[in-house]
Amino acid sequence: MPQTFQFLLLPGFSMMGLMSAIEPLRAANRFCRDAFAWRLLSQDGDAVQASNGMSLNVDSALELPAAGDSLFVVAGYEPLLHFNARLGAWLRRADREAGLLGGIDTGSFVLAEAGLFGDQCLTLHWEAIEAFKERYPRLTVTQELFEIDGRRITSAGGTATLDLMLTLIGRKHGEQLALEVSEQFVLSRIRSRQDHQRMQIASRYDLHNKKLVQVIGEMERHSEQPLSSQALADLVKVTPRQLERLFRHHLDETPSGFYLNLRLDKARQLLRQTDMSVLEVGLACGFESSSYFSRCYRARFATCPSQDRHEQSAVG
Repeated sequence: MPQTFQFLLLPGFSMMGLMSAIEPLRAANRFCRDAFAWRLLSQDGDAVQASNGMSLNVDSALELPAAGDSLFVVAGYEPLLHFNARLGAWLRRADREAGLLGGIDTGSFVLAEAGLFGDQCLTLHWEAIEAFKERYPRLTVTQELFEIDGRRITSAGGTATLDLMLTLIGRKHGEQLALEVSEQFVLSRIRSRQDHQRMQIASRYDLHNKKLVQVIGEMERHSEQPLSSQALADLVKVTPRQLERLFRHHLDETPSGFYLNLRLDKARQLLRQTDMSVLEVGLACGFESSSYFSRCYRARFATCPSQDRHEQSAVG
């Protein structure tokens, strides 16, 4: 019997995440006949529109997976917009039947809202991680490409799901089949889960100065309680003036200005992906004054925080 994967599609789901899951299974069946099967589900059995505007027909409405099947929730922007008590109850019932239960892209939000994570490690798309941590502070979130922790499997979405499925194929049918499938997609290697979702800081900013890379890493880790210029300089054993010269030379920016923009970028993600109030978002990003937060936000994005959230919701 083939190993069956069911994919529950939520409106606005990531088409890239879904195709990166299904295409390796299809390719695997070319080399190992009928090794895998898959089904698409929606809450009502109707076609579901992805975030790119394309709609997919599904095989059925919510139906419990057969014993041993794997069930993945595939989501995208605003993953909880279509969550309700009925879906939560169905997921908890499905968990008792399925062999594996997982989330692709922001599907982890849906599983967490249904109370289906305990002490397992999980991951999701890097852009939604901060919002997830704010909503579920007790859960263990990583920035790995994917996580396989017991019966819980999560993927950051996009091409990370391809690496996840290649790993699952290798575990089930051997590494040779996984390699043959990866070559079908012209992959030079199968990434492990520890590969970073985002480009390393050095690559992201085209930096080769180790002190700057270290300081930016600390800035990213300390957005709620920003570190002082003195503290940042002490970390890399330079004076604040030397640190400022490094930033100006390599990034044409001051340390404080760079740090402020990092925090504002995080604030924008939280505004667009959570229901936190503007005040709560400001505090989470190190702004003790809501008026100062609004002024800084408007200066960077040419709109106030509340208006930016409203415009984004209208677009979604």
